[in-house]
Amino acid sequence: MELGLIGLGRMGANMTKRLLQGGHRVVCYDRNPEAVRRVAGEGAVGADLPATLAEQLPGPRIVWLMIPAGDPVDRMIQTMAPFLSAGDVIVDGGNSNYKDTMRRVAKLKEQGLHFVDVGTSGGIWGVTEGYSLMVGGDPDVVGRLRPLFETLAPAPDRGWGYVGPSGAGHFVKMIHNGIEYGLMQAYAEGFAILKQKAELGLDLHQVAEIWRHGSVVRSWLLDRISDALADQPDLSGIAPYVADSGEGRWTVFEAIDLDVAAPVISLSLLARLRSRDQDAFADKLLAVMRDRFGGHGVRREEQV
Repeated sequence: MELGLIGLGRMGANMTKRLLQGGHRVVCYDRNPEAVRRVAGEGAVGADLPATLAEQLPGPRIVWLMIPAGDPVDRMIQTMAPFLSAGDVIVDGGNSNYKDTMRRVAKLKEQGLHFVDVGTSGGIWGVTEGYSLMVGGDPDVVGRLRPLFETLAPAPDRGWGYVGPSGAGHFVKMIHNGIEYGLMQAYAEGFAILKQKAELGLDLHQVAEIWRHGSVVRSWLLDRISDALADQPDLSGIAPYVADSGEGRWTVFEAIDLDVAAPVISLSLLARLRSRDQDAFADKLLAVMRDRFGGHGVRREEQV
């Protein structure tokens, strides 16, 4: 099968490798010419412009986007649309908001173009382990893309599936990432408590290894924790700053809109926001309040 892939960040480049290994012809474009050269050296066809990518694909074309959510997706669709024909398919494999996906589907339909949303999970390990793919869109169009999904997934019959109409793929991926936030936060807090119990002299890597086998909390995330603790037990030099892709926020907003209680996911998002507060004004104010009403005193920054 032939397709164009736009966006050769780490995941996009790795997906290209897996598709090539599966025997597909992949025409690639990225704003970074060096990224295009790298995948071309591994067997992909390089394109220097979106128009060139479209020219090198037979119809009906398949153009798979692996670029950041939001305006970059809209801009790339606007760039590509003039070079596409009725019946061509644009696939968004990034972390787009499902509401944006629904809007894009309606607009592209007016031009005779199809749009498929694919929530993609697997990170940097997908190239060897396969990707989890949550697919939304017109079922007939999705059926045409089945060989791609079967190649990218861990196995042709596992790790991917058609989950519903346009927007459903990105909606399911959004909730997936919200759950991921909660799981990661629970692991982080648990290991922080273990580390704080200094008098027991616990080996956190050893604990992780014990839990990895037979424990009810064993998981792929725990495997990665164990790897990290083996390489750097005290995590020295790592800044306590946790970014978010936006999907955790959207999950919390959706929970509020649907009147669904989601305290774990909500608090895990707040914990990430808290990690970015370098000044911690709220904590300073709490300390001042305790001192003003109870005379508890405050620590000066030089004392911390």
